[in-house]
Amino acid sequence: MPSRVLPTLTHYWLRPLGAPAGTEGVLSQRELTWAEGLPPALAQRYRASRSLLRCWVAPLLALEPRELPLHSPPGQAPRLAPGCGHLSLSHSGDRLLLAWSPQPIGVDLEWAQRPLPAAAALARRFYPPQEAARLLALPAAAQARALLESWVRKEAAIKWQGSALARDLRHWLWDGDVGELRHLAEGWSPPSVCREIEGWLCGAVGEAAAGGIWG
Repeated sequence: MPSRVLPTLTHYWLRPLGAPAGTEGVLSQRELTWAEGLPPALAQRYRASRSLLRCWVAPLLALEPRELPLHSPPGQAPRLAPGCGHLSLSHSGDRLLLAWSPQPIGVDLEWAQRPLPAAAALARRFYPPQEAARLLALPAAAQARALLESWVRKEAAIKWQGSALARDLRHWLWDGDVGELRHLAEGWSPPSVCREIEGWLCGAVGEAAAGGIWG
């Protein structure tokens, strides 16, 4: 694909996970074939999310949705052709969070009021000791919210990193006192954001994560 001038800001979309009118017929034949191999509920989610992705991102690149050079098999992070920017998406409940960025990006989505009766145990098991201690020092009523705000940043960071939760979750530390997300083993400290929108916590990590446009 010829080189193109990319937007300089990250674009985010938070929408119900359904394919509205106008998104029919935008999937590639390969995507339709992949969807046929999935259980019905997952196939519906896959078709809806990839249709929305194509319809939202293609105009940024001055393309028609079917022309978007997208490689997005089920269960894998979506990728665009070189020179077309970077993608990340997250599903939770009936919502989809999608980001396009000129630089590598990761996003995660959680319901802000998600009940976490075992927040303290989760912090002890999955968080670095110094962060777990800070979370456990909070009043019980505040622990779940603090854990979720940290969690969406960390899962977004792992997507930005191209890694896996099982391998890297305990290496990421969110220091809310100084507003820094840090990988304890590698020393990375990428910019991160966490916003609550319509009751959803939206986490994003990447060099261009802050100051993006929310559509």
